[in-house]
Amino acid sequence: MAHAARSLGWRVLLCDLDEAALERSRTQIYPGRYGAWDEGIELHTAETAAGMPCDLIAIGTPPDSHVDLALRALEDKPRGLLIEKPLCTPEMAGLDSLRTRAERLSLPVFVGYDHVVGAAASAARGKLGTLGPVETLDVEFREHWGGIFAAHPWLSGPEDSYLGHWRRGGGASGEHSHAIHLWQHFAHALDAGRVCEVTATLEYVTSGSAEYDRLCLLNLKTEGGLAGRVVQDVVTFPPRKWARVQGRDGFVELSIGSSDAVAWGGRDEPPESQTFQKSRPDDFIRELRYIQRVLGGEEPGGLLDLERGIEAMRVVAAAHRSAREGVRVRIDHDAAASPESLRVG
Repeated sequence: MAHAARSLGWRVLLCDLDEAALERSRTQIYPGRYGAWDEGIELHTAETAAGMPCDLIAIGTPPDSHVDLALRALEDKPRGLLIEKPLCTPEMAGLDSLRTRAERLSLPVFVGYDHVVGAAASAARGKLGTLGPVETLDVEFREHWGGIFAAHPWLSGPEDSYLGHWRRGGGASGEHSHAIHLWQHFAHALDAGRVCEVTATLEYVTSGSAEYDRLCLLNLKTEGGLAGRVVQDVVTFPPRKWARVQGRDGFVELSIGSSDAVAWGGRDEPPESQTFQKSRPDDFIRELRYIQRVLGGEEPGGLLDLERGIEAMRVVAAAHRSAREGVRVRIDHDAAASPESLRVG
């Protein structure tokens, strides 16, 4: 996010509780990823950064600290707040307080599911009107998490961070919840409503202090009756990040990777496709451009907003309950954002 913001010419303050982590960012992580340290980035501890005026505050800490930090960030009254995914832990503690506080301040809160604002996802969304009645929707984010640890060499494995602890927001259900968010993104675009039923199978791993789901299989149904499937895992290589919307008259497929692609076709016509060249930093730059347009009143928003993030967390929480108890779980969106909003049956 620091690199993306600097690419847009923004002034950037990067802060952390640990001065050693800031030094590692300056001397190792940033130069390793982008070639050289950017002297335009100011480094601060959390104490020295507190209260400094900012247009956008981005929270990229582990999920179990997101809500508390977001509530504190709102006290500084930025123009917008960006919280990395997943929004929080499956307990969803404090989400209603965060929502209420942000609404009272009329302050937009975004959740960092960047793929839904990608060029390919936008192109796929534009094809939905050609499909006729939609019959099913499938999304997969299957990717071995070795790449994450290679990018964070100070971690020896899943147990060293939230990634190895599903209760902290890790595991396949949390780390790859891009798939859940993308599924509901297309469901909303189809006016199919929110996810209201979840039936899940999760494969849990216990290794030392770590306890996480390495495989998360979800059957979903929306308020409008759309049914489909989500698969998330941390074991597949090469990765497969893919979505398909199947209609009566045609289909649309989205593939996400080092370049993104969209394919589409009807029953009696050969499929067509379009490829979107990009780099991984481009995903974050495009995300910040989208946020900039929303904050500037140039775009209505909605794609990354807090409500969508809450909807995704309700599905994650419902998945764990469904898997543990072997039941179908219904989501009551009128109830508070907490495990109490989940009903069995």
